[in-house]
Formats: sequence, C-alpha cells, structure tokens
Amino acid sequence: MRAITRWMAGAAMVLALLGAAAAADLLRPPETAPPAPEVESPVWINSGPLLLADLRGKVVLVEFWTYG
Repeated sequence: MRAITRWMAGAAMVLALLGAAAAADLLRPPETAPPAPEVESPVWINSGPLLLADLRGKVVLVEFWTYG
C-alpha cells in the first residue's frame, strides 16, 4: 500500500510540473532558424559543386579543418 501511495504522489508531481510548464509556455516548439546560406567554395572534393536544394532530405557530413 505504501508503494502505491508513493507512486501516486510521484505521478501527481509529474503532472503538476507538466501543467506548470505548459502554463509557462515552455512546451512550445522552438522557432525555426533562417535558412542556411549556399556553400560558396571553389574546392569540392568527390563531387562537383552542389546546391543546398540538391541535398535536402539527405544525410550530409561536413568536415571542418583549421590550421594553427
């Protein structure tokens, strides 16, 4: 009986926190970011120049290198 009471108290606390978060407008989806700019590089490895529209819906690996 004691375990059920604790479980119910925990569930009530979770529901209360969710209700407070919803009331505070914390559960809304984030605003979308502006679209990414086109990649303007003279160097393309393993392909010709691509547009972002060509890559939409595909998995893209971007590797950044720095020397210093």
